[in-house]
Amino acid sequence: MPIVKIEIGMHRSNEEKKELIHKVTEVVTDVLKEPKSNCMVILTEIPEENWGVGGLTLKEQKDKYNRD
Repeated sequence: MPIVKIEIGMHRSNEEKKELIHKVTEVVTDVLKEPKSNCMVILTEIPEENWGVGGLTLKEQKDKYNRD
């Protein structure tokens, strides 16, 4: 049973998440020759203040970008 875990930033619409789950399921089951009913996709949304790049949180980077 394939289990796919995807970490994404917050603020994705329900439609975007549905489409992502659908398309990932299509690819995984096609490649692995598994029935769709066996494929699990888990989305974890990470808040901007819990995600860092270059020593700054994404929230800090956005705030800095908007000031410049």
